[in-house]
Amino acid sequence: MNLVHGFGFPGLFVVMILGNMGIPVGTEFVVPAAGALAGSGHLSSWWAVGLVATAGEIVGGSILYAIGYYGGRPFVARWGKYIKLSEEKLDAFHGFYERHGTVVVFVCRFIPVIRGVSALPAGVSRMSKRYFVLYTAAGSACFCFGLAWVGNAFGAHVGEIMPQIQRFTVLFIGLAIVALGAAVALRIVRSRRESNPS
Repeated sequence: MNLVHGFGFPGLFVVMILGNMGIPVGTEFVVPAAGALAGSGHLSSWWAVGLVATAGEIVGGSILYAIGYYGGRPFVARWGKYIKLSEEKLDAFHGFYERHGTVVVFVCRFIPVIRGVSALPAGVSRMSKRYFVLYTAAGSACFCFGLAWVGNAFGAHVGEIMPQIQRFTVLFIGLAIVALGAAVALRIVRSRRESNPS
């Protein structure tokens, strides 16, 4: 937050890049706090906060995706422990991507901790770059603009409403799980129709 407060939007951009490269900076708290800075006049607008934060997430996620894409499993075997990603977890991620498709990238944007490292297994799995960027951008925009708006709405009182922000994040997680469940159900129905044409 010192970076954001001291350097404004460039600081926010850097923090969001770091948060999406596996570095635990707590982006789910930084974004509403930046929105509060906009609400109190320290930053120009919450829309700009949402835009800059989203751009930072896309850049950070793309860097981590490229590391996974070109570094592959050897990278995870050597460095994964530093971002709490073992080869076993990588296999679980890969299986999840294989079963449920690229929509998982969108859903992961709403889950704390996982959202910061999900780009790496997507890269290792060689997910389509186009779909990765598309779903990352969509999920990040919902997450960042939503939290920036919340922070802006409460302005200088953001410290008092952190518990509500945590509940808001839990709500996001719940909605993400529902969205994933619906996507999986739709995929199952489609596969059954294709295998049993009437």
